[in-house]
Amino acid sequence: MKSSFSNIIDSKTPVLIDFYADWCGPCKTLAPILKEVKDELGDAIKIVKIDVDKNQPLASKYQVRGVPTMILFKEGEQLWRQSGVLQKNDIIKIINSH
Repeated sequence: MKSSFSNIIDSKTPVLIDFYADWCGPCKTLAPILKEVKDELGDAIKIVKIDVDKNQPLASKYQVRGVPTMILFKEGEQLWRQSGVLQKNDIIKIINSH
């Protein structure tokens, strides 16, 4: 998983990682919002969902303490992160500002 995760975040296209858990209510709220973001931005963004329960080493490496936590990467560099649910337009603004 680790090497492929590095390959994912090394992309020139911004990559939004959504750390989530199946039992998390706000994560379920965020999922359709992220789908709308992807529909609107298309190839300008990659969105990858990572289940913290199945990927604990990765979650602890990025100090994910709460879910959902979104982290935006570009070329392997962390540009932004936030926990909690954001609205579609806020997420798009953040992606576009990077």
